[in-house]
Amino acid sequence: MSKKMKLHLIESVRCKSCGLCVEACPKQTLAIGSDLNPQGYAYVIQVAPEKCIKCNVCRIVCPDVAIGVIEAN
Repeated sequence: MSKKMKLHLIESVRCKSCGLCVEACPKQTLAIGSDLNPQGYAYVIQVAPEKCIKCNVCRIVCPDVAIGVIEAN
């Protein structure tokens, strides 16, 4: 039986690069990327999906409702 991967669903156009999700993540699975969204913000990216525990703290702390966690095969 394969282990399901936890993926962050990131709406880059909503992200304002505040970094709250990066700081709040207990497993350090997120980082601020270098690509810019249409508003000129460097949006959050997933850097260690294998460490994600699907706690959804990132979703809870995001003031712009730009991130959440889903499971994928």
